[in-house]
Amino acid sequence: MQSKGISFLGSRVRAPFRLICFPYAGGDAVTIFRNWPQTLPPNIQVCPVLMPGRGVRSAEQPFTNILSAARALGTELRPHLDRPFAFFGHSMGAVLSFEVARLLKMNGSPEPLHLFVSGARAPHLPDRHSRTYDLPEAEFLWELQRLNGTPAEVLQNPELMNLLLPVLRADFEACQTYVYNCGCTLNCPVTAFGGLQDVVTHDELDSWRKQSSGAFRMHTFPGDHFFINSQQQNILKILSAGLAECFQNRRAA
Repeated sequence: MQSKGISFLGSRVRAPFRLICFPYAGGDAVTIFRNWPQTLPPNIQVCPVLMPGRGVRSAEQPFTNILSAARALGTELRPHLDRPFAFFGHSMGAVLSFEVARLLKMNGSPEPLHLFVSGARAPHLPDRHSRTYDLPEAEFLWELQRLNGTPAEVLQNPELMNLLLPVLRADFEACQTYVYNCGCTLNCPVTAFGGLQDVVTHDELDSWRKQSSGAFRMHTFPGDHFFINSQQQNILKILSAGLAECFQNRRAA
């Protein structure tokens, strides 16, 4: 089942809690998160965010600006925030989920009960890396290969890459031109995940604690930027425990 901007994986239509999942650059959220319901508790409905330019929204122009994307996605998601929810986002998705959470709070809507961010430096920190979204094609493909997030069989398939490159460039532009604006601080707990071999450093990950007055936790795993794939089961165990804690705290309130 799906609606504008969001999909509902599996058959848990009456689950009392939603985990809304934001994809990394170039990724289709339904594909990235399709296996998560098999591991997460049955009271959690996994809801991938449907981004323009991919999947069922492939005919739409992808976003090239994080704040514009956050405003549009916030509007699309708002009808589906009618039950307790948490956000999860990896890389680009981490920054998007953060900005959507801030917009919800500033507009008087409930913020997530927990924000899980993965593979991204804290948003207020400057980008240490060079701009790559407008590189010539050969150099841009080399950059994709270096990041190790695009399968070799896809990189070597000209037809697939012809479809994927505009989305990747748009997503990279959104990330690499993102400008953090000082604004409201979240109140929800934040949990940050990182890869020990990722370009995102320990300090950059730890700085997420400054974006919320709530509790902060950090977990690191072996792996590069896409540890979200190799460490999926470990991440889901921590997510399950964190979401269970959300339930307990909500009942106690």
